[in-house]
Amino acid sequence: MDYIVYILHSLKDHKLYIGCTTDIDERLIRHNSGGVEATKYRRPLTLIHSEKFDDKATAFNRERFLKSLWGSREKKKILQKYLAKP
Repeated sequence: MDYIVYILHSLKDHKLYIGCTTDIDERLIRHNSGGVEATKYRRPLTLIHSEKFDDKATAFNRERFLKSLWGSREKKKILQKYLAKP
């Protein structure tokens, strides 16, 4: 089973949300329909980045890193790359 670490960008407050899932399509639907408490009032959300991992431990370690202070520099680069797209 593949695990996907993803980053969402809120079009409402321009903040990022980082998560991990095995079904990215279903998870995006839940986020944008208000089914996830953490993003319920931050909709609409756009997927700006995703990474696939073979095992759960590696995926959750990556998610934890992106949520950390050390991962903030990498998140900023990902957001800047997304915002620079035409």
